[in-house]
Amino acid sequence: MDIEGPSRTALVTAYARAYHQIFDRPRILTDPLATRLLGVGVDELAELGRPAADRAGGGGLGVLRLGVGDRPRRLFFAARARFAEDRVAEAAAAGVEQVVVLGAGLDTFAYRNPHPGLRVFEVDHPATQAWKHQRLAESGIDLPERVTFVPVDFETDTLATRLEDTGFSRTDPAVFVWLGVVYYLTPDAVRTTLEYIVRQSEPVEVIFDYLQAADTNKDRAQLQARAHRAAAVGEPWFSYFTPDDIAAQLRTLGFTDIEDRPATDLITGYLDGSTEFAGEPPEALRPVRVLRASR
Repeated sequence: MDIEGPSRTALVTAYARAYHQIFDRPRILTDPLATRLLGVGVDELAELGRPAADRAGGGGLGVLRLGVGDRPRRLFFAARARFAEDRVAEAAAAGVEQVVVLGAGLDTFAYRNPHPGLRVFEVDHPATQAWKHQRLAESGIDLPERVTFVPVDFETDTLATRLEDTGFSRTDPAVFVWLGVVYYLTPDAVRTTLEYIVRQSEPVEVIFDYLQAADTNKDRAQLQARAHRAAAVGEPWFSYFTPDDIAAQLRTLGFTDIEDRPATDLITGYLDGSTEFAGEPPEALRPVRVLRASR
């Protein structure tokens, strides 16, 4: 990632969610702060979302345009956030008072959190958080008292130490939201984080997305091509799982309730039975799955 600001992944996701607010109908995720945080206007978003042949130049916005202009990917970004926020709402209604957003990026849930008493811990690289602090101030978005920034440089810090230094309680229930991160970590790093999460006092829940390992030559070739593109912009993928393998790992760690869904099923569920993804899933979504595990 850029040590002077947010990662490309964080920017792509944020711009796609901002575009979704204005141009996609029906809207899956309602996020009135998405465009304000970025300081982006309708005309700029419209340009980023135009078909490739119609776009004016590529330049440094090429990756951004790919994320915003790709409707399946854009809808997935909205759907995974909606799924996580729905699960957080259920937990808050049951009395959970802590949510940890791992790799928070430019997510805005903490600044529109409707649940009294729910504290949000945003964990991310210090550079991303510094940029976000600046944008929050410049855009006039209030920083609620129930939001805690947890800067973690995983090359020098540990999640456990940094979280607990900022007031996170290991003896109280919590929800961990971990979106758009797992595939950038090694399998060992993924397991280490899950081990930390499962030791939280019950009830504890984690929501994350992951890439399914390909099982055909065609899918392997497509996934490899996408992995090369990710590596070319400095954000390589390191982990892939099969649904059976990740479920077995989670059960071994102590998680007892697991829900694992393909990305297209998640999106369709929020589009009121739309047949938009009928037939073979779009290439961008074929390997992507969203998982919720709890105990």
